[in-house]
Amino acid sequence: MLSGVPELSAGEPSKVRDGNQTFARGLRVMLAIADSKRGMTVQQVSDLLDVHRSIAYRMLQTLVDFDLAARSSEGTYIPGARLATLAEAFLPTLRDVTGPVMRSLADRLQSTIMLFVGQGPDAVAIAMAEPTTASHHLAFRLGMRTPLTRGAAGYAILAAGPPLPGEPEPVATARERGFARSHAEIESGQFAVAAWIPLTGTATRACLNLITYREDVAAAAGPEMRRAADQVARVLRRQS
Repeated sequence: MLSGVPELSAGEPSKVRDGNQTFARGLRVMLAIADSKRGMTVQQVSDLLDVHRSIAYRMLQTLVDFDLAARSSEGTYIPGARLATLAEAFLPTLRDVTGPVMRSLADRLQSTIMLFVGQGPDAVAIAMAEPTTASHHLAFRLGMRTPLTRGAAGYAILAAGPPLPGEPEPVATARERGFARSHAEIESGQFAVAAWIPLTGTATRACLNLITYREDVAAAAGPEMRRAADQVARVLRRQS
């Protein structure tokens, strides 16, 4: 186990404070809906929480009332518009500054560029830019999580901090050259190149991550990803 990085626990949190079980269940439902590709039915929510359908329906209706979920024409429950507002409220300055840089990178390198932040044992995607001129490119869902101990994004985020006992070897390599690389560690055949953003005055760790199926693009992208991450950091420092 990597020292200093807690392991990911699946399912419902092991410790729920007294009186907060209903709230925790509601959050689980909201996250499950956000992660689902086609939405969730009342029965699926009932099965997820191991509760009666009537309880599942009331939870879903509460989310609908707050615009955190919506009922589709097929009868499933899908993410509501208010979730977009919540997403935009997370690290807004970082997202605003990286947006133009990511779009420029995506078009120049003909690849998908994502902004990841460290969250517990994971790297979480909070923004994405897709190339506007490429006929084919990879696309992923915002909110996707990858372990810090696997894949370029995780390696880059760990490389932004001091060395830890037991950290993967690619992390030390990333510190030496300024960016991390990986191949087929998250998705089969996928190349990734990531450079951490040297943030100051915050505990947040973040990186720009390129994803492509083209080996030639990945092989040459490292220095450009490093320059882009440093550019973001300079703009953030000027705005602080």
